[in-house]
Amino acid sequence: MPLFWKPYKSEITQFIDELKTKRPSLEAEQRAGRGLLWDRPQDREAEAEFKASRVAQQPYVYQTHGH
Repeated sequence: MPLFWKPYKSEITQFIDELKTKRPSLEAEQRAGRGLLWDRPQDREAEAEFKASRVAQQPYVYQTHGH
């Protein structure tokens, strides 16, 4: 290993590190945003009803029944 060797950091990694340094609350804001859209409690009963009421797809979707 050379004497003056530095570990490589891509420009993207440097940008993200700099952004996190400027805005320490960024990760908490991201987690709060994720909580609004994705981390919601699931209704297992409603999900089971949706699956049970599903109608099977025709083998050939574009074929009409009359022909």
